[in-house]
Amino acid sequence: MSNNIEEKIQQEREAARAACDINGAESGACAAAWDVVEELQAEAAHQRQKAPKKNAFEQYCDANPDADECRVYED
Repeated sequence: MSNNIEEKIQQEREAARAACDINGAESGACAAAWDVVEELQAEAAHQRQKAPKKNAFEQYCDANPDADECRVYED
């Protein structure tokens, strides 16, 4: 997830800089290009927020669901 969107953000940043150099910092093309970067950054933040990191024990249980420590007892 993260690497792909981070690469896309970097590409769009470069495109925004180029658009601003060519069209001027006050141009609509420059503003639109930076809007794309901002939207991608917001999406990246949303994706990071959506997927909480698992602690070491949770990772262990994901890899070893049959381990005694990972058993779940239901009443």
